[in-house]
Amino acid sequence: MRLLNLLRPLIATVAFMAAAAGASAADFKDGVDYNSVNGPSPDTGKKVEVLEFFMYHCPHCNALDPDLAAWVKKNSDKIVFRRMHMGEDPQAKAFYTLESMNALGNGMHEKIFRAIHVERNRLNTDQALLDFVVKNGVDKAKYLETFNSFGVQTKLKRGVQVANQYKLDSVPALVIDGRYTTSPAVAGHGLTSAPAAHAAMFAVADSLVAKSLAERAGKK
Repeated sequence: MRLLNLLRPLIATVAFMAAAAGASAADFKDGVDYNSVNGPSPDTGKKVEVLEFFMYHCPHCNALDPDLAAWVKKNSDKIVFRRMHMGEDPQAKAFYTLESMNALGNGMHEKIFRAIHVERNRLNTDQALLDFVVKNGVDKAKYLETFNSFGVQTKLKRGVQVANQYKLDSVPALVIDGRYTTSPAVAGHGLTSAPAAHAAMFAVADSLVAKSLAERAGKK
């Protein structure tokens, strides 16, 4: 009986994931599983833009990150994926600095998450983040030059403006084609299992990507 009790959350998660994977666009409701927003249509050609809002110190963002990376890879023929860091804290500025330097590859993005959530290195000051990225191979002079640039300041402010435009007040969250938002919390309807909530969000995201692709094709 004890083993059964331990397995119940896993069984429920697998069942929910299977149900979510088989759902169609008609099964999802605006205002329930996702929200419609009046954002500008991204200029991404034939592909649909998927924009993630996240924060490095957010444990839910950390938990979602590997699943999101797998989903993005799976849908690379359909979507253009971008990230924006919510807020104007030191971690946000570090993110936009590294992004401007094209230095988030080679595992840097994942290393920051790991440092904060696994190694318990809070990385919550500009100096701590500078020391960390330099230790991990980023050129110090180039980082500081970019960090203090007008471009990074603009990206910081733009992130706040875009989050407000899409009426986002929590992370992680996805914006699909500038027209729809969803998240594990919204699509998962309060599910306590992270895998189940992630599966729910990806099922909704799949339907919204398909809907956006169809709408784009219809405009031609």
